[in-house]
Amino acid sequence: MFREESRSAPLEEGEVYDVTIEDLARQGDGIARIEGFVVFVPGTKVGDEVRIKVERVLPKYGFASLVE
Repeated sequence: MFREESRSAPLEEGEVYDVTIEDLARQGDGIARIEGFVVFVPGTKVGDEVRIKVERVLPKYGFASLVE
């Protein structure tokens, strides 16, 4: 089965977004989604509405930090 691996993420490193934390990862990081793309945000909990800065983007998910 053919899977398109070249699909680019809908976000870029260094960009800032307003998101709502929808879930928690096993490690305790908050999970937000930007156009369906999973972003892990440490130091957050479900229901938090936060501003994040994207730090790292991998093919299937990304990592962000809180913006004060």
